[in-house]
Amino acid sequence: MDIKEIQSLIKFVAKSGASEVKLETDDIKITIRTGTISSNEPTYVQQIPMAQSPMAHAVAPTLPEAAAPASPAVEAAEDDSKYITIKSPIIGTFYRKPSPDKPAFVEVGTTIGKGDVLCVIEAMKLFNDIESEVSGKIVKILVEDSSPVEFDQPLFLVDPS
Repeated sequence: MDIKEIQSLIKFVAKSGASEVKLETDDIKITIRTGTISSNEPTYVQQIPMAQSPMAHAVAPTLPEAAAPASPAVEAAEDDSKYITIKSPIIGTFYRKPSPDKPAFVEVGTTIGKGDVLCVIEAMKLFNDIESEVSGKIVKILVEDSSPVEFDQPLFLVDPS
């Protein structure tokens, strides 16, 4: 089972309204708990590797955060429906600056154009420039500097007007 299948499973469970789902195969065991039992209880995904331990360790720490932002993201979408959301194209670590001694690529209020670099995401020791696909003004930065991000996680809100 790869990361995209796990992410799809998390989204499916969240939409289905189930409070807990357990999946066990020969090489993986996953338990997904949604917040329907208690609103303060986070969602947990546990992966126990049998064969490919380096890959499992790289994936497992980021999965609980993939499901946790689901409800705040929905609330943000309702409040900020007129804005365009720029999402992470990859899993990795989000950096607002090209290096620690340089200024941030963008701040709230910065006017951006198509192709402008917004941030850097480090994945497996490779630093990937994340470029804007829209023009507009940065309204909100949704991720803290140096924090892990998931595939398709909202990073910025942009006002296209």
